[in-house]
Order: sequence, then C-alpha cells, then structure tokens
Amino acid sequence: MEEPRAYRLKRLKMRSMRRGIKEMDLILTAYAEANLEGMAESEVALYDALLHENDQDLYQWVTGQADAPGQYSGMIKNIAQTFQK
Repeated sequence: MEEPRAYRLKRLKMRSMRRGIKEMDLILTAYAEANLEGMAESEVALYDALLHENDQDLYQWVTGQADAPGQYSGMIKNIAQTFQK
C-alpha cells in the first residue's frame, strides 16, 4: 500500500527536524518547510533518499566542505541556498 502524499510529507518534515545533530535539524527543517509542499513526486523521493544519508556527510555537502554525489548535487545547492536566506 502506497503512503498518501500528506502522510509522506509530514513524515519527511519530522525526519528533517530530528536528525541527530542540531545544525542539520535547522538546515533541513528550513528547507522542508519552504519546499516540500511544492515538490514533484520525483523530488520528494530524492529528498526521502537524501534523509537516509549520514548527517556528517550531509553537513559537509551543504557547507561545501565536500562534493555531494551527483544525484544529490542540485538539491544540496538548493538546501544550502534556502538556509542562507
């Protein structure tokens, strides 16, 4: 049974808020609040996959300390820009 979109978005917002390191909580919560509702299903699926990545890796990608893997590079740039606003 497929998860309804409203439930999926709520789950992703909660996972964005409770990452493990406070910096990623703040960064991903800001991004989720600003963008999740307007995302296409393919983008939501990519964000869901991104949330399975390690916080330390995510933080390095968002802050530019390391290059993000190709499938995430565009989304990581958007996350970094959203948080800087």
